[in-house]
Amino acid sequence: MSAGNRRWTDRGEAIGHGVSWLARWSTRLALAAVGFVIVWWLIGKLWVVVMPVLLALLITTVLWPPARWLRARGLPPALAATAVLLAGLGVLGGVLALISTSIASGVPEIAESATRALQQAREWMAGPPLNLGDSQLDQLLQQGTDQLQASVGSIANGLLTGVGTVTSGIVTGILALLLAFLFVKDGPRFAPWLRGVIGERAGKHVTVVLERVWTTLGDFIRTQAIVSLVDAVLIGLGLVVLGVPLAVPLAALTFLGGFVPIVGAFVAGALAVLVALVSNGLTAAVIMLVIVVVVQQVEGNVLQPVLQSRSLRLHAAVVLLGVTAGSSLYGIAGAFLAVPVVAAAAVVLRYLGEVIDHDTEERATAEPPEPATKPEPA
Repeated sequence: MSAGNRRWTDRGEAIGHGVSWLARWSTRLALAAVGFVIVWWLIGKLWVVVMPVLLALLITTVLWPPARWLRARGLPPALAATAVLLAGLGVLGGVLALISTSIASGVPEIAESATRALQQAREWMAGPPLNLGDSQLDQLLQQGTDQLQASVGSIANGLLTGVGTVTSGIVTGILALLLAFLFVKDGPRFAPWLRGVIGERAGKHVTVVLERVWTTLGDFIRTQAIVSLVDAVLIGLGLVVLGVPLAVPLAALTFLGGFVPIVGAFVAGALAVLVALVSNGLTAAVIMLVIVVVVQQVEGNVLQPVLQSRSLRLHAAVVLLGVTAGSSLYGIAGAFLAVPVVAAAAVVLRYLGEVIDHDTEERATAEPPEPATKPEPA
């Protein structure tokens, strides 16, 4: 007789069974929690290794489709991986070069506008209600200069810290590119090798999970690209309508910044507002600020959670909570990687649920039906 249909002799036995069941599951959950804590601790200690691997996997999801197309047409794996990696770097370098050229060509116009804006600000401060004379303005400038000189030490330390962070980011990026090359070149050999190591039975389950996780990563990159493109188009249209110079490079920076959560969107929006202030005045800057805030709020609270929840099969609340947790634990990198990590964990949980349901159905069909009980005589 199954446990669900078992009849207990008295209440004490039923309560004892319930307490035993609760104790068993509490022990299992406690052991699982200890395991999660150990894994989390190892990830924190090995973050310098984990971070490039995760970035390389995301880069590989972009490079693998063209590499697979080249390999299907007879190109060797190493040559196909090299070709798509160099092509990707070339496209990225071309975009950056276009942005740099556009900015360089627009600098004289912005500098002239900035000079006029400073002169207008000086004239405004000299008139009512401030009525600041030249001597008072010079005194304020001198105070600002003295404060800046007094803060040279802290500024230098901050710059050194920033240089160290940038250097670490460059090393991480180079390592991620090298790993992405190896993943594109030898990726198809990973599943057979894994099956040979852990066995055919376990390897079958692990292979299915990895294939689903891989599909999820690709969906994440495509969704993030769509969100970044929408941001770039809307902010770029705002810049064009207001007549702000450097609209194209600023829109391109907005698209690239969309792949860096929180900081990327903030920096790109701040640049757009600053250029509008310097070149077109305070009114245009305020309008541009409103446009940037509205677009980023719609993108962060509506568009991105909805699209990612649909493509990754995650609820929008889960996406928001994942980004919040990732940013608080690992900063910008954690915010960027939180969504694919949560989506991968959800894939694993769904597959475990499918396996459990399948095993439960098999056991239910394999169990013989219980004999009908005769009614007791009155």
